[in-house]
Amino acid sequence: MTWIVFDYGGVLSLPQPESDADDMARAVAADPEAFKRGYWEHRLEFDRAALTPFSYWSAVLERPVSQTEIARLVAMDVASWAYPNTGTVALLGELIEADRDVALLSNAPVCIGEGVDELPWIAAIGRRFYSGRMGLVKPDREIYDELARELGADPSEIVFIDDRPENVEGAERAGMTGVHFTDAAALRASLSGVRGAAR
Repeated sequence: MTWIVFDYGGVLSLPQPESDADDMARAVAADPEAFKRGYWEHRLEFDRAALTPFSYWSAVLERPVSQTEIARLVAMDVASWAYPNTGTVALLGELIEADRDVALLSNAPVCIGEGVDELPWIAAIGRRFYSGRMGLVKPDREIYDELARELGADPSEIVFIDDRPENVEGAERAGMTGVHFTDAAALRASLSGVRGAAR
């Protein structure tokens, strides 16, 4: 049995548009460039659940945030990652239709994972793993080991797809087959060349 495990952002979804990040900044009267710097500077710790939504957004804005601001920012953040990469989603649908074992592993805080779970093109994936729920992040070895344990699979039975080379390399260090995602057509070709990943 071979598991095909997809990353989310930049693979199944399109990258976050700059315009959406700018809109988030304007919604809380922040300078867009400063907002985006803070957004990414603290993001991995938010993904790891080391920061709460309050502490994360307060760090991004460099001031305490209100519950109303948090709710608005979370909703806009989820929406900014909810643009499907139609080519990859089509391939995912084909794999599910063919009864292949597919899963999702994403660096995402709990609140974003909850929003992603509501997307119909993601809900079809039976096994979904988010860093915020696991308290672990890619590319650290522990998250891949935990993924294999949860799937009940040997790492050699897992093909992991990610748009970030460091995350692919992390999977490979854990004994998985890594595929660096660039676009859906290249991914389709890559899977056809991976033993057990295509039929």
